[in-house]
Amino acid sequence: MNILEMLGLTGARPKTETSRLIIVSNRLPVSVEYRRDGYTYSPSAGGLATALGSIYKQYKSAWVGWPGISSEKARKGMGQIERALEHEHSCHPVWLSRDDVDDYYHGFSNKTVWPLFHYFPKMTTYNRSHWETYKRVNALFRDAVLRVAKDGDMIWIQDYHLMLLPEMLRKEIPNASIGFFLHIPFPTFEVFRLLPWREEILMGLLGSDLVGFHTYDYTLYFLRSVHRLLGMESHLGVITLPTRTVKADTFPIGIDFDRFSQASSDPAVIGEMEGFRASLGGRKMILSIDRLDYTKGITQRLKALDSFFTRYPKWREKVTNVAIAAPSRDQVDQYRYLKKEVDELVGDINGRHGAIGWAPIQYLYRTMSFQSICALYNLADVALITPVRDGMNLVAKEYLACKNSLDGALILSEMTGAAKELGEAVIVNPNDIESMADSIAMALEMPEEERKERMRAMRRRVQRYNAARWGDDFISRLQSVKKAQEEMGAKLVSWRTKAEIKSIYKNSAQRLFLLDYDGTLTGFYPNPADARPGDGLRLILTRLAANPKNSVVIISGRDRAVMDNWFSDINIDLISEHGVALKEAGEWKVTEQVSTAWKDDIRQILEFYADRTPGAFVEEKEFSLVWHYRKSDPELGALRANELKDNLKAFIANLGLQVQEGSKVIDVRNAGVNKGKAALGYTARTAHDFILAVGDDWTDEDMFRSLPENAITIKVGLPPTAAKYNLESPENVVSFLDELSLVVS
Repeated sequence: MNILEMLGLTGARPKTETSRLIIVSNRLPVSVEYRRDGYTYSPSAGGLATALGSIYKQYKSAWVGWPGISSEKARKGMGQIERALEHEHSCHPVWLSRDDVDDYYHGFSNKTVWPLFHYFPKMTTYNRSHWETYKRVNALFRDAVLRVAKDGDMIWIQDYHLMLLPEMLRKEIPNASIGFFLHIPFPTFEVFRLLPWREEILMGLLGSDLVGFHTYDYTLYFLRSVHRLLGMESHLGVITLPTRTVKADTFPIGIDFDRFSQASSDPAVIGEMEGFRASLGGRKMILSIDRLDYTKGITQRLKALDSFFTRYPKWREKVTNVAIAAPSRDQVDQYRYLKKEVDELVGDINGRHGAIGWAPIQYLYRTMSFQSICALYNLADVALITPVRDGMNLVAKEYLACKNSLDGALILSEMTGAAKELGEAVIVNPNDIESMADSIAMALEMPEEERKERMRAMRRRVQRYNAARWGDDFISRLQSVKKAQEEMGAKLVSWRTKAEIKSIYKNSAQRLFLLDYDGTLTGFYPNPADARPGDGLRLILTRLAANPKNSVVIISGRDRAVMDNWFSDINIDLISEHGVALKEAGEWKVTEQVSTAWKDDIRQILEFYADRTPGAFVEEKEFSLVWHYRKSDPELGALRANELKDNLKAFIANLGLQVQEGSKVIDVRNAGVNKGKAALGYTARTAHDFILAVGDDWTDEDMFRSLPENAITIKVGLPPTAAKYNLESPENVVSFLDELSLVVS
């Protein structure tokens, strides 16, 4: 084991002896076509199938996806196709009708998600019918996976077509290992928020255990959107949900480096190279390979070539741009318009700059074989790859892998994910036409030693982090995340734990309940006054308090007036403001000698920050002040809270005060007041044989730590805690208390 493996920083091969890997993607790696003599099966085109192909072969796998043929055309042979795909390819088809494909794939996926996530909001359509079909088709994929999945399987969902699928599967198989990888950019919050169904998409993705992205930027944008739209915070990429955690992380996808590198010695590739070399007539070649897509910056690149031939006339008739554009989504209007624009630009440039026997641009609108592509990679003096937005761009990596001679130059758009890894390339802004023209000249004239040094560094990186390594890293991280979840989930109160607690409760004589209120017996509300207890909770508390063996105490940050208003008619004890005052046997008494002389000065500071933070406000209690920011913008609120804490701590150094942070609140009160001391007041004077303490945030940790070893301590939520157990939500707490209140004892 090397040092990186010892530190858990790289993929030791994941353990898959007892589990399968189920890959789920829009398309299967095998496409089915209907012909007169029956059904034919051929490898699917596209980067995803290529990238996952080697991983699929390495693991005991199954693949779920659409086979490329409509359910109408396959109706008579569905059984035959399913058997052939399963037995020969370990593939399981999802059957989609023509209408499904139109609305889910051409519609929502490629008219809504694709343009928006690539920063083309003007090309984005928001069609509710397409959205409804997208949901329904994701449900079809869910059903197909459920027919295949077994206990212990890992499910790896691919790309933007299936962003609702993780949550759908989570609801059916809660303990499944589910990973999701997005192969396109995740946009900034300001762009993502334009999507009407943004919360549903985020919740769909959060059904995963691990969400992967190509670059750290995309990961950060996702976490920021989760924070600002769902109010969920993250730490080191870990998002804490009520019942589990989700990890968001970065995994730059690689290629099958050896396949491309070894192709240079393939006789078929060598033959293609000889033919291409002859047709070039000794000219240098600038190579561009793309799908015909508006995100690929094809029109900007053509304009840059136009500028290049104008600004650098010495290169006329000495260099040719071989531009290959693979047909793509020609049923979508924008793609038809783009093809027309590209055709016209190529004709115009060739007409103005060309000469007899020489066309500046040789434009091929077609797909090409692997051998032909590798031949072009080997011959190209410059690869010109300039998308205006691209999740990764594997063409750049394929070009590098083929260049065993190190004789070539890569011009790469800074808007690609690959630019984060390939810093030795000539990096360009695809919208800066003149600068791109200068960069083409620079690449053509670059000294040989500099070209080779740049190529050597980039090739080494691409070879090291190849497709297999990418897959191993993702799967290994998924297993690590799942293991951490299981360790954390072991503390969740299960039915067995509940039964044990009920048994202790039933056989005990002196019982003490120490219950926090906000976040424990009720959820949080933007307006604290709206957290009034409902009839159901009041009934449960009344039943518990009616049992003579029980002492029920609500120990809260609320002030005396509010707690009296809500609970004075129930025979329970109340502790206000985290322990300042106690109501016992119907009478309030102040248990801590505290001052309020400091409040005027502190109030001014809190109000100053409230004025600077829209949605924030100051709540004044009898012995404390609280700065609330639940209604504020999440990022601004968190920023101002940190600033406020720093300023307060400096100001109160000699005032005998403490600053404590709760759930979206900053609490300023007298030092020495905490729930732990309040709890000790009960446990010190009576020997209880059953103690149950429940709280939700770090202000309750003092209480958990102060209680005897035999106390049953429960934290609401999953963050790290001194409590012995966790419950998912206030609803679960109230439900469990209800069960205890009905135990006959």
